[in-house]
Amino acid sequence: MAYGAHHSANPAPPPHPDLGLARDCEQCLGWGTVVTTDGHHELCATCQQDADDDPPRDTNTASPRTSGMSPDSAVAS
Repeated sequence: MAYGAHHSANPAPPPHPDLGLARDCEQCLGWGTVVTTDGHHELCATCQQDADDDPPRDTNTASPRTSGMSPDSAVAS
């Protein structure tokens, strides 16, 4: 038998923290999640009060690599 944390057959997916909120958090050290005594990951209660599991709605934000370029002129290297 393997030693370590008990894993159930259908583990819950890990929570998705907002890393922008977690950046300067001393409780979770910037990870946005904490590990409970049971070995489960939970959102940090200190910095993730307003975070939810939904991804951001605006997925068309400009990235630093393509900022100021049209989609046709972006070339993958």
